[in-house]
Amino acid sequence: MPPQLDAPDAPALRSAQVPDTAAGRRFDAVLAELFPEFSRSRLAAWIKTGDARLDGEAARPRDPVRGGETVTLSAVLDTRTGDAPEDIPLQVLYEDAEVFVLDKPAGLVVHPGAGQPAGTLVNALLHRDPGLAALPRAGIVHRLDKDTSGVMVVARTLPAHTALVAQLSAREVHRQYLAIVVGALVSGGTANAAIDRHPRDRLRMAVREDGREAITHYRLHERYRMHTALECRLETGRTHQIRVHMAHLKHPIVGDPLYGGPLRLPKGASDALAAALRGFKRQALHAQTLEFRHPRSGEPVRCVAPVPEDMRTLMHLLREDAAAHAQAARR
Repeated sequence: MPPQLDAPDAPALRSAQVPDTAAGRRFDAVLAELFPEFSRSRLAAWIKTGDARLDGEAARPRDPVRGGETVTLSAVLDTRTGDAPEDIPLQVLYEDAEVFVLDKPAGLVVHPGAGQPAGTLVNALLHRDPGLAALPRAGIVHRLDKDTSGVMVVARTLPAHTALVAQLSAREVHRQYLAIVVGALVSGGTANAAIDRHPRDRLRMAVREDGREAITHYRLHERYRMHTALECRLETGRTHQIRVHMAHLKHPIVGDPLYGGPLRLPKGASDALAAALRGFKRQALHAQTLEFRHPRSGEPVRCVAPVPEDMRTLMHLLREDAAAHAQAARR
């Protein structure tokens, strides 16, 4: 049974049924899966205050569920953010009363944090629609890394936010990326390797046997001499997933400061190509296509973000390099 919603300005009166497959699992873990629009810390606080109940009774976070119980949330939604609106230009690909679909530029941080308290996508969204201050994370349902460009969807109402988060959790949202990687691949494939935080470097993620399931499908878009443009489709959505998987396959993304490794130049590369590769200081990764069901109508929505100029220029130079050396080889 999907979570049932009340009006967004009322107490968060919600209910959901624990699936039978969850039997034996901790109450707090099941609660987080049933209500993914709320952070784990918020849900933990509601368990502590008794605002999150199991079959009408207070429960401890570690209490096991049987399956089939009714979980209820009864808490005032205190979701307003203290972040200030800022007039930062946004490229809107689609907009209606329920959602924004945006083309995020590389270099724009999504959420404010200790390292960047302002000048973020959240600040820009609050300027465009002040009502987003009443939603979890200002309506943002998924994120892109600072230096990854491309398409994102933002909910404008609480029901839309809940519906989109549910689609993501059910793997019903189609997310396709364009990546330029090191190495001339001969075919596509699937990276199925669990990911979790790096055991020593907390800024990085890593492939780990004890990590969370992570699946990336990739296929050839264009092949060059020592590089390949790939179309990557996310089946799951782990932090840095495509970047970690490509590095794990020994084909790191060009320019990736965390996972890219040393610079590799094609032998005999032109000065222009060498300069472009040396000067590419962000991961060459672009969220190109996003498809989802509209949270109110259920109709499919498909948005495509144009490939940014820096990646188009690099692909053009790589294409010229491959053509020139192919021609020289025929002489």
